[in-house]
Amino acid sequence: MPTNLNSYRHYVYRINLHIVVVTKYRRKVITSEILTRMEEIFSRICLGQKSKLIEFGGESDHVHLLIDIYPDVAPSKLVNSLKTVSSRLIRKEFAEHINKFYWKPVFWTGAYCVISAGGAPLEILKSYIQN
Repeated sequence: MPTNLNSYRHYVYRINLHIVVVTKYRRKVITSEILTRMEEIFSRICLGQKSKLIEFGGESDHVHLLIDIYPDVAPSKLVNSLKTVSSRLIRKEFAEHINKFYWKPVFWTGAYCVISAGGAPLEILKSYIQN
């Protein structure tokens, strides 16, 4: 059995998702300090959702996450938690900066992208997200 698989009771699995989340109106609001804090927030949320943040990166208007999820985790619910909690915390912790861009209590756009990471080798995805 390959060592890169997760196992639990009577099954083994490896489910990796590449998630892209974009700021509302594609505003260039994410700073390096916010990006660092987001990685901490996303890692904590993933652990609470039986998932693991493998890689994280982003630019001023979007972020990429590579997440290893547990088989019973619904991707839509995971993304909802990631967006909701991170938006609330980032808007609270960086209010002075965020309020320059948004007058409503928003941060992320309503849309997101989830791609199964089974086709491309993970090292290529990691490199893509890092750069």
